[in-house]
Amino acid sequence: MKNLLTDIAGVRVGHADDPKLASGVTTVIFDQPAVAAIDVRGGGPGTREEAALDLANTVERVDAIVLSGGSAFGLDAASGVQAWLREQGRGFKVRDAIVPIVPAAICFDLLNGGDKRWGRFPPYRDLGYAAAAAANGDFALGSVGAGLGTATATFKGGLGSASAKTAGGISVAALVVVNAVGSVTVGNGPWFWAAPFEVDGEFGGRGLPASFTPDMLALRTKGGPSAAESEATTLAVVVTDAILTKPQTKRLAMISQTGMARAVYPVHAPLDGDALFAAATCVKPVDPLFGLTELGMVAANTLSRAIARGVHAATALPFPGAVPAWKDRFG
Repeated sequence: MKNLLTDIAGVRVGHADDPKLASGVTTVIFDQPAVAAIDVRGGGPGTREEAALDLANTVERVDAIVLSGGSAFGLDAASGVQAWLREQGRGFKVRDAIVPIVPAAICFDLLNGGDKRWGRFPPYRDLGYAAAAAANGDFALGSVGAGLGTATATFKGGLGSASAKTAGGISVAALVVVNAVGSVTVGNGPWFWAAPFEVDGEFGGRGLPASFTPDMLALRTKGGPSAAESEATTLAVVVTDAILTKPQTKRLAMISQTGMARAVYPVHAPLDGDALFAAATCVKPVDPLFGLTELGMVAANTLSRAIARGVHAATALPFPGAVPAWKDRFG
């Protein structure tokens, strides 16, 4: 177990980013199409192929999932991943045509100090292709890929991941891009809200404060009162090797979203675009009631751990006024 999304067999992850741009792309590639669903809770989301994942619609399985910076411009990243998959002969077959199914979601990182003067066309299609081509079983955490240009209310955001197993041996893992309008830490201290779910000191082992003061619970938002909708987002992918239908995968996505509430304060605000994809590689049977409930519980805990790991591993951007990294202050 690497404590990564790629602990799920048949799943690979790749990053591509540009330090000058201060933005990037992360893609999840499935070796075989996976059953997928989406749950959107934020008030300012940006997604692609969301309608295809609706339970009433035909397509059940996807070839990849893309998370990107760049706000709406970053939706181009999915076209690059589609191009790479098409070269591999991957996609939904309609007679002689092949169409790779690649849902995507984006976060806002246009005001982080990076050079966004990219000319006529944004670079995200090429970054998406590069991320797909780079996908493998090991990948970095922190300020990489779609997490390069992210931030929270108090510290630099980043890309995190974690994995776990249920008591019955079902595997589940999460990958997350933390660009939340709220805070992942308690007040201005070193404690992560996700501390009760930490495993083996994976994000510093600081636990929670001995007591809470009103200041610790006060509202902290990125941008303060001037923050606008769509400026912040937590994007997540949760994958399991359980055999799930599309409606069951949707339920897994809904339960998994509670992991954001355990790790980000506040969350699902009008200023967030929070979205979570759930996917099932369909290898191991699971009980549709108790088993799915347990799987969702473990997935939510795993997601909260991944959120803290992303901020814990992040490094600050090299621009004036950049948000400090957690490790700069407490590492």
